Amino acid sequence: MSQPATQANRIITLNLEPNDPRRLANLCGQRDENLKLVESRLGITLRNRGNIFQLAGPVNHVKAAANVLEHLYRETEASDLDPDTVHLFLQESGLEALDEEEGEPEGEVLLRTPRALIKPRGLNQQGYVQSIRAHDINFGIGPAGTGKTYLAVAAAVEALNQQEVRRILLVRPAVEAGEKLGFLPGDLAQKIDPYLRPLYDALYEMIGFEQVAKLIERQIIEIAPLAYMRGRTLNNAFIILDESQNTTREQMKMFLTRIGFGSTAVITGDVTQVDLPRGQTSGLIQVLEVLKGTPGIGVTHFAAKDVVRHPLVQRIIEAYDHFEAGQEAEDRAKREVRDQEREAIRQERLDRINRSDSERMD
Repeated sequence: MSQPATQANRIITLNLEPNDPRRLANLCGQRDENLKLVESRLGITLRNRGNIFQLAGPVNHVKAAANVLEHLYRETEASDLDPDTVHLFLQESGLEALDEEEGEPEGEVLLRTPRALIKPRGLNQQGYVQSIRAHDINFGIGPAGTGKTYLAVAAAVEALNQQEVRRILLVRPAVEAGEKLGFLPGDLAQKIDPYLRPLYDALYEMIGFEQVAKLIERQIIEIAPLAYMRGRTLNNAFIILDESQNTTREQMKMFLTRIGFGSTAVITGDVTQVDLPRGQTSGLIQVLEVLKGTPGIGVTHFAAKDVVRHPLVQRIIEAYDHFEAGQEAEDRAKREVRDQEREAIRQERLDRINRSDSERMD
């Protein structure tokens, strides 16, 4: 389909059993769209006749593709496949782990919650969960859709369920683009609830609606705007600071110094989506520089390749990154031209002054 087999490092044949035409059609997708997606993402050539598949390409890529096809074929027994499902399986295909064996976490990483067993997708998500378990303070930095907040909530629920902490705190700065919290109806909790909806949805999925309501009523789960954290010391708690790119430098310092004994803090954010007033520096951007290399602090950076939403989300993020990099290069070139022009004007003035002084002396 995409590259000749003669250029491959290895060719393997895969038999998918049972030989069920309906399931095979489900696996391949309309006009083989699912197979084409596997091909393009893993850089291999894929051909099939019935349930016999021939895969050609680099050894690691072929192994990863065979693993994906076997997992997808098992899925066809109970559900209809679509490109989104294939995309999610490709995220955890293990290709990155095969290419970067030294960085692969040991063993399978799972998060156990009362209603769901959650498996991080891909090498970066697994490393993120392991970092949360190993450090008291963790930063998850990256674009939307990389699972940084969802996995933090799962880790918090697991810690609460295993009685490693006594409560969960969900915190966020009260900063929104073009809208003030004060104009919204209701008390404080009702004002910030809409902005914490992704955290609530994750909690409902992992614990259940009624149980979440009971835990909030008993203040085992607490929702608070960042400004209300001042003066508190938080012991035996799992604290998640979401949307931390919208903290000021003072707020970030205040939050980090609230953390007490037996507590774990996870700070998530996307440094490319800061909604602070123009000219105000993000506390998240600053703290990453301040705490660089500090022992006991974990930092996980997510990229577009870690996105587990619709494949278009990954392409959108990559397009923005490319566009912004081009704009930065263009702005840098303009600054250099302006600096050169200023220097030429300054030098010309100096030359005129020198000439004038020379003429007076003559």
